[in-house]
Amino acid sequence: MQPISNSLGGGRESFSLAIALSNLVYGLPLVGIIADRSGSCWVLAAGGILYSLRLLALSRAATAAGLQLSLGLMIGLALSATTYVVVLGAVAQLVPASRRSSTFGIITAAGSSGMFIIPPLAQFLIDKYGWQATLVALAGVSLIIVLLAFGLPNKPGRQDQTETAVPNEEPFIKTLQKAKGHTGYLLLIIGFFVCGFHVAFIATHLPAFLGDNGLPSFAGAGALSLIGAFNMIGSFSFGWLGDKLRKKYLLSIIYLGRAVVITTFLLFPISQTSAIIFSGAIGFLWLATVPLTSGTVAQIFGARYLSTLYGIVFLGHQLGAFLGVWLGGRVYDATGTYNLVWTIAIGLALIAALVHLPITDSRVTAVSPTATN
Repeated sequence: MQPISNSLGGGRESFSLAIALSNLVYGLPLVGIIADRSGSCWVLAAGGILYSLRLLALSRAATAAGLQLSLGLMIGLALSATTYVVVLGAVAQLVPASRRSSTFGIITAAGSSGMFIIPPLAQFLIDKYGWQATLVALAGVSLIIVLLAFGLPNKPGRQDQTETAVPNEEPFIKTLQKAKGHTGYLLLIIGFFVCGFHVAFIATHLPAFLGDNGLPSFAGAGALSLIGAFNMIGSFSFGWLGDKLRKKYLLSIIYLGRAVVITTFLLFPISQTSAIIFSGAIGFLWLATVPLTSGTVAQIFGARYLSTLYGIVFLGHQLGAFLGVWLGGRVYDATGTYNLVWTIAIGLALIAALVHLPITDSRVTAVSPTATN
């Protein structure tokens, strides 16, 4: 945040708005619909190419307006085609329902390895070569996405291979009608909104927050890397537990845990030790929500249109991400601290812990106006 905002001007709110716009755009569910209808392979490959090109464009941004366009809109569009929405939707049709949550956990953990590796590497490159050259290097690395995309099916799944007891080829519109009338599905969206608020705010503003409290720049990059490392453990662990226990209760535990972790972090003086402990703890709970939330959607509605249905839930996540990132910058520029946003994050975590409890997670078989216990 600081190198780019210092170079282009506009303060933290300007950079935060660009990140917020990016989060909002890449949460649009359109790519999920395309993946369900046309196959995931080409969607992911196109996203990888566009992402690389937009990183190159961002490296040449000279104004805050250019930052908003490159980072906020175009990179967000590219990322929308490379998210878990596309990948999990494809994989869900290839694995048994009994192992779906753990498989989603493995995929989420694997995706988190990038967060473990990239932040310290990027910080090293920024310190040595500057942020523009670093973006060029990352643009080259992102082309790997294109090669890996061809490991996914290049045609949409024709059936949910693991749930033959329930009709699997229901019309697309009918499936959406079921989701619209399912209160539990709407509660999942609310919960995932909170998840997005947390992870986007922390990922964007934690390094600056630590710097404001006197920690060196590498502490911020190290904190994000540590979050990524523990996220791999947490995502895999909760994904595995999701095949054994009720997912909705695990989600409540995760959000309650976040409230406890954030509160504890703020109660003690900020130091390298407290930053390490916080990063490890919040990292363990970071994206552990992904295999459980996506797994719950698949459990309720089946896997055939998971990219679309989870994509809609993911839009809620990204709306929360937009608010968390932008509000962090806005509040900081107005008050000089992040205290209000941290407090909001704690309150939202407690709300999310509660809203998952009444969710009915059994498979729906007909359009139902409500679906809560």
